[in-house]
Amino acid sequence: KTTTVEIMEGLLAPTAGKVEVLGQTWTRNSDDLRSRIGVTLQETKLFEKLSVEETLRLFRTFYDAGRALDVETLMEDMQLTEKRSALVHKLSGGQRQRLAVALGLIGDPEILFLDEPTTGLDPQSRRALWDTIAGLKGRGKTVVLTTHYMDEAERLCDRVGIVDHGKMIAYGTPSDLIHESGGFHLVEIETEPPLPPAAFADVAGVRTVRAHADGIALAIDEPHVALPALFARLAERQARPTRLLSRAATLDDVFLTLTGRTLRED
Repeated sequence: KTTTVEIMEGLLAPTAGKVEVLGQTWTRNSDDLRSRIGVTLQETKLFEKLSVEETLRLFRTFYDAGRALDVETLMEDMQLTEKRSALVHKLSGGQRQRLAVALGLIGDPEILFLDEPTTGLDPQSRRALWDTIAGLKGRGKTVVLTTHYMDEAERLCDRVGIVDHGKMIAYGTPSDLIHESGGFHLVEIETEPPLPPAAFADVAGVRTVRAHADGIALAIDEPHVALPALFARLAERQARPTRLLSRAATLDDVFLTLTGRTLRED
């Protein structure tokens, strides 16, 4: 996915096929496209001895003055005003990433590419950056985001493409992808005595069964049908549940259904 995005950003030339961005190709319209997109890479190299404000003002000079965003407004939008005089090497990981996103926005792009922007951040910094990215949609910006975190994609994205071994295997809104995978619920259960997955394979309303941690994970169509049938099966086998969790399916579950493994196993 990173290679695909770098081709869209004009950083790599495609080895085959044709790529259009904003209706144009990089081979014919590179100067125009560079002025219309913003890019935040996985790791942005910055001038460590410059302050936040100095960095933004430097990058602003790379763009047409009539189009570039106001530095004061951008620092406020990115929650960097209090750090305006801080040197880059003094910033936390989350603050550096917000600065990197601000640099991607300084030219007021029509499309902003964010390549795994929250990788390596602590949970608090991740969620703060989520709020920043979500706010961009309200400003009419198109954001192309790559991520290893399915909860991030589900929360931020209007449309999601799932890439597995270099191929796009699914594309749609988060809700559509979940619905197309069956719109199912997940039940995780541990029993005493432990039962094998095969014990639940023919329970009414159960779509799939697999071993999960110390118990069993069931994909079910309708909880009000499957759960009573599940408890009836436990009674037949003289087993009792020691742990039971029922929840709606997420994009993580869609990925597992499509690929047979979790994203974290990659």
